[in-house]
Amino acid sequence: MDVFSDLIRGARAHGSLFGSSTLSPPWAPHFVDGAPLTLCTALTGAGWIVPEHGPPEPLRARETVVVRGPATFTFVDEVGTRAEPVACGEYCATPERGGTRYRRGWHDSGSGDRAGDTDDPVLDHLAAEVAVDAPGQQVVLDRLLDWMLVCTLRAWFDRPGGQAPAWWAAQRDPVVGDALRLPHAEPAAPWTVGALAERTGVSRSTLAKRFAELVGAPPLTYLTRWRMTLAADLLVEREAATIADIARAVGYADPFGVSAAFKRVRGANPSEFRRTATTAPAATAPA
Repeated sequence: MDVFSDLIRGARAHGSLFGSSTLSPPWAPHFVDGAPLTLCTALTGAGWIVPEHGPPEPLRARETVVVRGPATFTFVDEVGTRAEPVACGEYCATPERGGTRYRRGWHDSGSGDRAGDTDDPVLDHLAAEVAVDAPGQQVVLDRLLDWMLVCTLRAWFDRPGGQAPAWWAAQRDPVVGDALRLPHAEPAAPWTVGALAERTGVSRSTLAKRFAELVGAPPLTYLTRWRMTLAADLLVEREAATIADIARAVGYADPFGVSAAFKRVRGANPSEFRRTATTAPAATAPA
């Protein structure tokens, strides 16, 4: 499995909040849900996404902006609009306000990232599906939302002048790409730089130098970060699993080792993280 697929596989939509509104200027809906992730798409027209922290981002027709929470944000017709912000929560886009809103979403933890497509039949399908109430709607919307997230991130990473994470380009390197894929395929294996080098067919020094140059971190630092990312997912997905179970799944011999690494990388011990993550709000996705 490639690195991106492995990282994104846990972000599966299930029970997210969808909204669709027709707006006339001036407008300023202020999204206050505090969701970890929101996808904003303009089917026609244009506006601006104004995050609580960071510069405004233009949102043009047929573009999608990914807003990472839990900070709030506002969608305005223009920067400095004369419209008064209208707080929008779960039932913001009610019929009397020109739209509809549904409870649906992601179970994932997460400035705005953009991608655009001027001819996107799936986007049209999503907009049409939001407007109807039909059997299977939950599953259809969830899967379309998954599709939008993956394609938006790929387009954003590959755009000219984009700021993709270092591993995005590094995974295409014939040596480093293989070294990246190995711990994703076998996270519990007893990896060392020497073992990774042997499996990729280069010397230990060559792998260490090339990996650090392309990824921006030594191989074992990346391995630890990836294991802690996987541990975080497992802590949420497997509520009955003990810390010892999680430790074995990500290559640690005992819960003490994984707890120390987890706190160093994530800033909280596994038990604290699990408590916080399982009480976090669901994501929203205004269409």
